Amino acid sequence: MVYWEQKIAKMYRIVFLLISSVFLLSCSEKKEQAIKLPYYNAPDFTPFFINDTKIAHAKITHTISDFNFLDEDSIFISNKIIEGKIHVADFIFTRCGSICPIMTSNLKLVSDAFQKDTSVVLLSYSVTPWIDKPAVLKKYKKDNHIENAQWYFLTGAKADIYTLARTAYFAEEDIGFSKDSAEFLHTEHVLLIDKSKRIRGIYNGTLALEMQQLIEDIHTLKEEELVCK
Repeated sequence: MVYWEQKIAKMYRIVFLLISSVFLLSCSEKKEQAIKLPYYNAPDFTPFFINDTKIAHAKITHTISDFNFLDEDSIFISNKIIEGKIHVADFIFTRCGSICPIMTSNLKLVSDAFQKDTSVVLLSYSVTPWIDKPAVLKKYKKDNHIENAQWYFLTGAKADIYTLARTAYFAEEDIGFSKDSAEFLHTEHVLLIDKSKRIRGIYNGTLALEMQQLIEDIHTLKEEELVCK
C-alpha cells in the first residue's frame, strides 16, 4: 500500500513539473511576442529592440524629466499626472494656421479611441505660452470639440517648455540638444511614452494613418503589462 502511494505521489510530482515547465515556456513565449516596440535613448532616435523590461530599464536611461505647468483650467499639472500611465505628447500653438489644426484633429482620433481609458494621458504643450494663457487654451479645446478629461493643454514659462521639448521628448529629433533654446520650436512630431516614462514611438501628427499606428502601438504597450513576470 505504501509502495503504491509513493508511486502515485511521484507521478503527481512529475505531472506538476511538466505543467510548470509548459507554463514557464508559455510565459517566455508571450514575453517575446508582446514586447514589440523599440526604446529611444537619444535625439537621433536610434531604435533599441529589447525584449526584457529589466534589461531595457538598465540600458535605456533616458526618461521624461519632471515638469509643472498650468492646464486650460488654470490648474497646475505636474509629472505626477503621468506616473504609471502611458502618455502621448505633442507641441502646438493656438494661432498656428498650418500644421497645428491638422495635428489636433488627427490626435483627436487617438483621444476618441481612449476617451474612457484613464491609463492613457494626452499632453499638448503650447510653444507660444506667452500668448496661450489657460483661457485661450480652454477656448481652443472647446472649439476643437475635445471632451476627453485625460487630454491636457499646457502652458508655462517658454524656457521650461522648450527645454522639456528638446531635451526630454527630443521633439526635434537629432537637433534636440544642439538647437538654440531661444529659437522657435515648431514640429509635427507626436511622441509615445510608456509607463516608465521612456520614449517608445515617434509619429508625424499631420498624417491620420500614423495616428492609427499610434493607436495600435498604445494597445501594444498595454499588452506588455499582461506579459508573465
